[in-house]
Amino acid sequence: MRSRVFGKKLGRNRRGRSRLFRALAKSMIKHGRIKTTKPKAVAVRRDLDKLIGLVKKNDLAARRRALSILANDKESTKELFEKYTKLAGSRNSGFTKTTLLSNRRGDNTPMVSLSWVELEEKKDENVSSKT
Repeated sequence: MRSRVFGKKLGRNRRGRSRLFRALAKSMIKHGRIKTTKPKAVAVRRDLDKLIGLVKKNDLAARRRALSILANDKESTKELFEKYTKLAGSRNSGFTKTTLLSNRRGDNTPMVSLSWVELEEKKDENVSSKT
């Protein structure tokens, strides 16, 4: 019986899942793109959308909430609120984009590249303007 069970377990207990999502979110904020398995990417998208929603509010309570989600990592929180404000202002949802990659060689797990939508569009514009 799956009473009150939300989401996928991903082979981890609750604490392990929360640490996994936190690490993936920090990497996504820092690098702008991560390469991970498809189930992990689908699961972490929800948390990333919540973080960008907090950036949209941009008040003290939102900053403190983001700081608690990112395990008191002040650098990631500062970068989140400085770098992704344009992304938050232009749309209501769907801030991330997944691109299918080839399956992982060892265990044939489907891999994806998870990236921010607006940043990808800006890179595409720069490439087309140079050609």
